[in-house]
Amino acid sequence: MRRVAIVSEALYSGDAVSNDAFEMQRILTARGDEAVLFSSQRVMKCERSRDISALPAFLSGDPQAILIHHHCIGWKGGVELLRRTTCKRIIKYHNVTPSRFFESYSNDLARSCRLGREQLRDLAEIECERYLCDSEYNRSEMLEAGASEERCSVLPPFHHIDRLDSVQADPRLLRRLDDGGTNLLFVGRRVPHKGHRYLLDAFAVYHKHYDPSSRLLLVGRQDGAVLGYTFELRERALRLGVLERVLFVDEVSEAQLKAYYERAAAFVTASEHEGFCVPVVEAMALRVPIVAFGDTAVPLTVGDSGLVWDKPDPYLLAQSIAEVVRNEDVRQSLTERGWRRYRDTFANRCIERDFLHELDSLAA
Repeated sequence: MRRVAIVSEALYSGDAVSNDAFEMQRILTARGDEAVLFSSQRVMKCERSRDISALPAFLSGDPQAILIHHHCIGWKGGVELLRRTTCKRIIKYHNVTPSRFFESYSNDLARSCRLGREQLRDLAEIECERYLCDSEYNRSEMLEAGASEERCSVLPPFHHIDRLDSVQADPRLLRRLDDGGTNLLFVGRRVPHKGHRYLLDAFAVYHKHYDPSSRLLLVGRQDGAVLGYTFELRERALRLGVLERVLFVDEVSEAQLKAYYERAAAFVTASEHEGFCVPVVEAMALRVPIVAFGDTAVPLTVGDSGLVWDKPDPYLLAQSIAEVVRNEDVRQSLTERGWRRYRDTFANRCIERDFLHELDSLAA
């Protein structure tokens, strides 16, 4: 039995980085390793994790011990810990949002993001045994920071799609959504880099010129550090004349999320910065066609399973949504391609195979 420490500054339910860490622990524990989660209590207490101060004692005494460090934001303590650790070390790089997106809303969050991106060079200089990156886009950033090419590979994040697929959709919500309207869905935190303003612009065009019965479902928790962002979005929707047709949905259960996907005519995203984008994979798995403004990692994740454009032109996005909603051949082609892409590339069993291969190669 080998000890594996899985470390992240913060761990909490519903977060993509945390879900990746939770699944790593589950898989390693199932095969007999002693896998333990560690996080900084300064940020958020997680009942499933131990305080980071307990990490040195956990790693001592096992020459085969491995530390997996999840990097997604600035954390001075995390880099210092890696420098002091003598066991084999793996960086799981989830990307760090550029600070410019938060400078108008939260100095603290902008500062943390700025530090996180600066620390990429620190992580590369430490020369860890492996750098596992969520996407080829993330890998290119890690290589630019100075990481060794032979130690740097792509490993998509684990997710909870298997569980979401098996849960029964909330019947009351299904009835509410079954009113004859066209449901366009976006899932993601309500933060500035997710491109909600572009979605609102595109939806206003679609609603006016293609389908007055349509509504836009923006599902995702509000980040308390950027409350002003939601106010701006509501004002924009009001100015565009679509506020009554836009639903801002905060925390949802898995049954409710399943209902939103089941009744979605299309999944739409115009995110300006993504290191991977788990929700588009959820859409693939649940056979919802995708229309996207593709920047950073989004085109790489979607592949040929959606209509992806390199600019957030509202008329182009609206026309694409109309094509997906109205043209059954296009819709069926995209959903089938999306399902195959999920099955062959992003299913947890595929990620598990490659993850265990990376870990086992350290012992070779």
